[in-house]
Amino acid sequence: MELQTLFKPQPTLVLDNYQVSTDNVFIQANTEPMSMYDVEHNHLIPVYVKDNEPVISHQDFINSTLEVVNHVYKNEQILHPAIRVSHPIKGRTPEAKDKPAKDLLEHEKTIYYERMAFVIEIPTIRDNVNGNTLNLTIGGVKSYSLDNLYSKKGGDEHFKVFIGFQNKVCCNLCVWSDGFVGNLKANNVNQLMQQIYKLITNYRAEQQLLALQNLMNYSLTEHQFATLIGKSKLYNYLPVKEKKELPLLSFGDSQINMVARDYYQDKSFCRNDDGSISLWNTYNLFTGANKQSYIDTFLDRGVNAFDFTNSVVQALESKQGNWFLN
Repeated sequence: MELQTLFKPQPTLVLDNYQVSTDNVFIQANTEPMSMYDVEHNHLIPVYVKDNEPVISHQDFINSTLEVVNHVYKNEQILHPAIRVSHPIKGRTPEAKDKPAKDLLEHEKTIYYERMAFVIEIPTIRDNVNGNTLNLTIGGVKSYSLDNLYSKKGGDEHFKVFIGFQNKVCCNLCVWSDGFVGNLKANNVNQLMQQIYKLITNYRAEQQLLALQNLMNYSLTEHQFATLIGKSKLYNYLPVKEKKELPLLSFGDSQINMVARDYYQDKSFCRNDDGSISLWNTYNLFTGANKQSYIDTFLDRGVNAFDFTNSVVQALESKQGNWFLN
């Protein structure tokens, strides 16, 4: 069966007339919001230099994902994509080639963005963890820098795609490895849609929700949390051999500093009166700090936030110790 037949467009139920997937930013660092209209109508599409063939554009990626989501969840409310972009590539029209930049008129400027992230929210599929509403969310990341645009079209292009939940208290994304493909390769839209479909249909929301709920069953004392923060700052300076024996932590110093700050200051996920903090709150401090990641590392770090927190759960369950807590 051809893909176009499999994914026959379905009517989309949209909240209000035009409600975007999140009112607050899901990623902040070095990004700016962009409407789908701007992406489709005001941005150039890069090409392969040697044959002038177009890449799978940002709008192709978003619309392909949206079409798959419409097919799989055709009876659910599906909100419009929320889009963030970074790394603008600017140009100008030929008639403006000799103008100083400050004198360029709007119609003489051209632009596209090298990197893009988007999310599509399905608010009718949701659950609750510790009073926090979690809505099912699908999205992806595209960076043209990962593709060899100086060659001919024909090789694979690279994408990152996820399905997970968004915490509506803070718009933090809850992404884990079973709902994430960090190096999805495709050389046409049909291949891209097939692989997005495979990810979505293989995803088991119940398993992720149980894992997130389980974080509420464990807490760190103030001393344990302080030790975790201190060891996290030491981690990046460990000898390679020692680091390989430990759970991966892909967060940098500035983000660890944010976790430490928000342990005291975050309105929703700060410490308890006795200094203890649940691993659910700890996890959300990490996913909150992850919003300061660049688009390239955003989803990978989101997955690492869960894996790292879950490694602490396993240490507490087994009582065998953990370098980050000892």
